[in-house]
Amino acid sequence: MADQFILTKHEGHVAILTLNRPDVLNALNIPLMDELITTFEKLDNDPSVHCFVLTGNAKAFAAGADIKEMAEASVVDMYERNNLARWERIKKVRKPIIAAVSGFCLGGGCELAMHCDMIVAGEGAQFGQPEINIGVIPGAGGTQRLGKAAGKFRAMELILTGRFFNAAEALEIGLATKVVPDDVYLEEAVALAQKIAKNSPMAVRFAKEAVLKAFESPLSEGLDYERKMFYMLFGTEDQKEGMAAFVEKRKPEFKGK
Repeated sequence: MADQFILTKHEGHVAILTLNRPDVLNALNIPLMDELITTFEKLDNDPSVHCFVLTGNAKAFAAGADIKEMAEASVVDMYERNNLARWERIKKVRKPIIAAVSGFCLGGGCELAMHCDMIVAGEGAQFGQPEINIGVIPGAGGTQRLGKAAGKFRAMELILTGRFFNAAEALEIGLATKVVPDDVYLEEAVALAQKIAKNSPMAVRFAKEAVLKAFESPLSEGLDYERKMFYMLFGTEDQKEGMAAFVEKRKPEFKGK
């Protein structure tokens, strides 16, 4: 469909979601974000999907928010739209999300990538939070998530200058999971997703929750949460199958139960 902003295809247990506004470098407008969130939530409840890959195209993952939607907006307009609050629903997706990034990954696009659980970047990718250059600041978590990844001093420099940084620097500051040649960025992201998708779906989801807890809680609280998740997995069929397969020296056949 001509107005379809999210293209979806499946490769085994991996769902690949592609941002589809190539004429504007995948600028993130409200209809696109609504469609993306709805797609994530629908597939998060599909037992055949174990992992997501989110991508754009060779020129851009997403070059930022659609500025035309907000250029003339008032404080009341922005408050009533409450668009950025919708992004919290992406955070609640239980299955792992891998961002496959090529080209521009800027502003809201960079924030969207940081909402994902891993980032596989082509070596030519350009990241950045350039909002300061148009009189605002990142509003979808950029100041917080980039600070968590890069540390205070690097995040301050990147956000207060708005400069772009390349994939090698993204890897160096801990923003990217891995950097690969531009012509295989999507292939590598899908391969990583396929590897994850072979594991017990329940264990993968619990592991994701536990890791995210580490960034939102004191250590003692995070350790307590991890311990509870660990114990709970002993009530699953996958745990019994996984350990039996290990003892019997064979590959496990997980069923997500």
